[in-house]
Amino acid sequence: MENNITNQITEKYNNWNIKKQEIQFSDIEESYFKEGDIWWCSLGQNIGNESYGKGNDYRRPILVIRKLSENLCIALPLTSKRKTGTWFTDILLDGESRCVMLYQIRTLNRKRFQRKMGEVGFEDFIQVKEKLECLLKFSKNHHPTEVEIERIDATLNPQR
Repeated sequence: MENNITNQITEKYNNWNIKKQEIQFSDIEESYFKEGDIWWCSLGQNIGNESYGKGNDYRRPILVIRKLSENLCIALPLTSKRKTGTWFTDILLDGESRCVMLYQIRTLNRKRFQRKMGEVGFEDFIQVKEKLECLLKFSKNHHPTEVEIERIDATLNPQR
């Protein structure tokens, strides 16, 4: 039984690798996106609890949270399953509730974009950004990088 499951997972990764190569070497269609857009996007077969796409195109809807360039954005995957907690927030898309998975934030190239589904409403978009900001807020007292930087600085500049 375990060997069968391993073979199924391996096949999914092999199929995703082929699809990923097709996406990489495809001509980019004129898919213009902006912040607040919701797109079907090929996210792939990922590891562990990372969000992944389904079907032959490994698709999942995403919300464009920040446009970085003509080809690159920061996006949040969506699910139709109801989730609660600080890592999630609900939005409406064409009158249906969708859940934004804030903790699965990632950078995406527009080559992964397949079809625009719509746009999130202004109030929902503001709510998503506020909840994401709360999730990503780092306490100054608990940020190990700052402690390491202070130690290095003290070593290099002992007169301070």
